[in-house]
Amino acid sequence: MAALAGLVLVSLLLASDSVVRGSAMDTLSQTVRSNLLAVDVQEDGSLQVGEEFRYYQNGVYMLIYSGEEALLAGQVPVSFTASETFENGVTRLVDSEQDDYYVLDLWYAKGWEDGVWVRGLMEAPEPDQTIQNLLSLAGVVIPAFMLLSALGGYWIAKRAFRPLEEITATAQAISEGADLSARIQRRRGSNEFTRLTDAFNQMFERLECSFEAEKRFTADASHELRTPVSVIKGACEYAEKFDETPEERAETIAMIHRQALRMSGLITQLLSMTRLDQGTEGVALEEVDLSGLVRSVCAEQAYPTHRLTLEVEEGLTVRGSAPLLTRLLQNLIDNGFKYGREEGQVWVSARREGEEIQLSVRDNGIGIPKEQQDKIWQRFYQVDPARSHDTGAGLGLSMVQKIAQAHGGYMTVDSVPNLGSQFTLHLPVSQA
Repeated sequence: MAALAGLVLVSLLLASDSVVRGSAMDTLSQTVRSNLLAVDVQEDGSLQVGEEFRYYQNGVYMLIYSGEEALLAGQVPVSFTASETFENGVTRLVDSEQDDYYVLDLWYAKGWEDGVWVRGLMEAPEPDQTIQNLLSLAGVVIPAFMLLSALGGYWIAKRAFRPLEEITATAQAISEGADLSARIQRRRGSNEFTRLTDAFNQMFERLECSFEAEKRFTADASHELRTPVSVIKGACEYAEKFDETPEERAETIAMIHRQALRMSGLITQLLSMTRLDQGTEGVALEEVDLSGLVRSVCAEQAYPTHRLTLEVEEGLTVRGSAPLLTRLLQNLIDNGFKYGREEGQVWVSARREGEEIQLSVRDNGIGIPKEQQDKIWQRFYQVDPARSHDTGAGLGLSMVQKIAQAHGGYMTVDSVPNLGSQFTLHLPVSQA
């Protein structure tokens, strides 16, 4: 503000001389022209001056001369000693011995040759005096201006950055309290602090999701790995304590192998679930021939072909991830056979229905009670744990739900106990 005030002062000093001179010339012109209206010349050539005529007004001396340049009325200033010829309508600066004057002459015509000269004289203002007056004024105004600017700037800055202090305090409270579910209150409007608040809240949300996913993975892994680890530990302790026959040793090794495979599959599924939750598992979307993918997955099944029936509409394409869609279909088919009847059937169909594409897997198995149908998408939930064998962990349908959501779709289930279940993936046509 000091630099700005100084720049303004310098600009005023540079412009003051021209401004003062221009103002003086305007005053001279207006005064002479207004007094000219009060001058008249009679038919006999005599001069008549009205009462409105002022011989001295606004610092201007008014003089009236004859056509032969003889002074008829008015008094020449003592300090004006120059002999200046008359020029009609031209304002000019005349150098006198003592002072400089602005001079303006106007010819008042009466006929072709008769008339009088009306002259205005105004002492030119001294530039030094103007500058001194300006500096004296600046010496009072600029300090007051600086003080008011400082106080106003401090108040504006403090008020403007108050939201930043609140954001900082809230962020520190969230950090110190380790409560990532808390959020910074969003202010009205759309400015930098509002966008900063949104960025902080999004960051806390992502951190909360990451920590929740880490806690969930740790809890799930510790819970589900406890059983196979206990089995392996017990088998090893038994083998170390007792002498086993070759057949018993082979059976122990096979059991350890099965449990190790179960642990490996469980860890792989948990990692995939965590990555899908966090959005860190990249879903590379591309044009996928859904009809061909369904046929390929069904053809590669280890289940008897007469138990797997396929109904696929031709020309179905979606924009998605072929590996994830393959995993989804494989999980549904595995569940259909796992929870189906002895030598039961599984039907796979893919078709377009209105504004969506539907991929369905139906079985004639044990079915799911109505009160349990909302729970089957939860992790580790099993309708009949006794039929999960050694590889089931209750993660298949939860993984299916995550894959459907990653493709902008959703899953539905239609099931009747003791008759079977049908799981359907719904994808909007806009994905195709």
